[in-house]
Amino acid sequence: MKDAYLAIQARGTIAIPPEIRRLMRLDVAGAQVHLVLRDDGVAELTPVVPVPTSQAWFWTDRWQRMEQEADADIAAGRMTVVEGLDGLLDHLDDLDQPG
Repeated sequence: MKDAYLAIQARGTIAIPPEIRRLMRLDVAGAQVHLVLRDDGVAELTPVVPVPTSQAWFWTDRWQRMEQEADADIAAGRMTVVEGLDGLLDHLDDLDQPG
């Protein structure tokens, strides 16, 4: 476990030591952290990756559940691989055939 004492500057800023910034991948301009002040008085900083608004749908609980279901289907072999558009159309035709 890494730990450090951080001094609060006049404007309320703190500087995270370079080694910890590198470990947490916070060493690029614009990196963000999420601050949570817990009921027990502990302040937690968690690195976060900002998500463009146009991609926020992907991170909704509903979509993530569907992603997990898809991953489970793939892991269980419940899928069909087709090659190109012609392969997809052939597969769809096969699904329409009785028997």
